[in-house]
Amino acid sequence: MLEDVYVAGVGMHPFGKHGKSNKEMAYVAGKAALKDAGIKFRDVGALYNGYIMGDMTEGVAIAKDLGLTGVPVVHVENASATGSTAFREACLRVASGQADIAMALGFDDIVRMGQMMMQMFAAQGPRIESMVLPAAFFALWAVRRTHEYGTSQDIYARIAAKNWNHARHNPMAQRQSDHVVTAEEVLASKPVAHPHTTMMACATGGGAACAIVTNKKWAKKLANGRPLVRVLASQLQSEQYVDGHIFMGAVVGPSELTRSTSQATYEEAGMGPQDVSLVHVHDAFPIEELMYYELMGFCGDGEGDKLVLEGATEIGGRIPFSTDGGLIARGHPGGPTGLAQVWDATMQLRGEAGPRQVSDAHTALVHMMGAGSVCVMHMLHRENA
Repeated sequence: MLEDVYVAGVGMHPFGKHGKSNKEMAYVAGKAALKDAGIKFRDVGALYNGYIMGDMTEGVAIAKDLGLTGVPVVHVENASATGSTAFREACLRVASGQADIAMALGFDDIVRMGQMMMQMFAAQGPRIESMVLPAAFFALWAVRRTHEYGTSQDIYARIAAKNWNHARHNPMAQRQSDHVVTAEEVLASKPVAHPHTTMMACATGGGAACAIVTNKKWAKKLANGRPLVRVLASQLQSEQYVDGHIFMGAVVGPSELTRSTSQATYEEAGMGPQDVSLVHVHDAFPIEELMYYELMGFCGDGEGDKLVLEGATEIGGRIPFSTDGGLIARGHPGGPTGLAQVWDATMQLRGEAGPRQVSDAHTALVHMMGAGSVCVMHMLHRENA
């Protein structure tokens, strides 16, 4: 159980294919979070660096750029859930009383990462048990959904268009369209793996994001008149064997993983789906977001299509998803992705999200999957200072 853990500051470096180094992006995000919290790096009692394929000592080098303070530095890696796991570790550090203030800093460039992986696989030669690429995995998942519930390609296109339009008002997003994106436009883009097209696939590039957490005493001291953002729950689960277990692949694991982690998060927070104002999920392709509507309990199994058609998951709808554009439009560099979700959730709960602000946002549910497979979820809640 987390007690008296609060988000004191957040910061980001914009996501995109800008070719900047990890050190440069991490420094920008870290300094932005320190400024947002109103503290100096010497005030930080622990640093958790989240990155997937950086250099062995890269996290320590980045800490030196921020200051030679003797701060404990830990490298965290958990595939796409890396940033979320770093955030969880920072929360647990504060909750344990070992630090008054802890920082989670994520950074990566998935383009460079992909080039390295392709070289690695090419050097190994043909294999019978080759990796199933995420695009193929999620395509199979979507086709299965269509077989079971009759979900049309238009539903997937509507989800993607929504996320593109949410990202239009996010200055940190990789895909910032200059016009309102339609489902027809998404469907007309080049195919990737049926039923998904390029505009349905997550954006890949580089970026960095940072969150600073603290105890209640420091949170109130640093609030500066802003609402406090409390971390009500933090859950991390890995795949669990049950009778009749089917290994669904390492991309996101079985559906039950998100369902069980959601239930644990609700129980820890003392809340349910009906109490949530907005949600962030691992939406690498639209099929994921659609499935999570149901697995998280926002509607019954097979009823997610109806939420899309009603506009319920758009900003202004009953339960907005991916208010910053999600992986599809905000982008998915890897290490910082989960922390980018925390950045937007914090801005929303403070009422500082600008044109993408969710009206009266009071509780945010933040979810990330990691290949392997793991699921990390947090519940954030607004309190008056």
